[in-house]
Amino acid sequence: MFQIALYEPEIPPNTGNIMRLCANTGCTLHLIHPLGFQLDEKKLKRAGMDYRDMANVKEHDTYQQFLDYIGKSTRIFALTTKGSQTYSDASFDSADLFLFGPETRGLPDTILNDLPENHKLRLPMLADSRSLNLSNTAAIMVYEALRQQNFVNML
Repeated sequence: MFQIALYEPEIPPNTGNIMRLCANTGCTLHLIHPLGFQLDEKKLKRAGMDYRDMANVKEHDTYQQFLDYIGKSTRIFALTTKGSQTYSDASFDSADLFLFGPETRGLPDTILNDLPENHKLRLPMLADSRSLNLSNTAAIMVYEALRQQNFVNML
């Protein structure tokens, strides 16, 4: 099943909402430290922590530890306003991973530069817009990927 990775997430409700998304779609959620909050924060609990037992959540101390864990065969698609390809033009396999950066600064160039250009995806938006909400973007990505797989094993 698809995977979502949050690199150094900062806002508890976004992570909670994505945790809930994962619980309802079967996606694995990877949290790459440092986190901008504690996993037991009230805001996180309100947004989705009650789904923690239903979600497959993995924590990684560093980005390199995360890469070692997922292995070289996992395709990583980074969501970035710097993306060269629209998300809907990409073709996804069920083992693909969607990587998101911190809400206030996005993924660092050191990570983006290691990915193929066609794995740097963007969601179209109006000119002069900064970005979409992280949890909304994650939901759009997961459901596009699931749509491409004909919503296998979903009601």
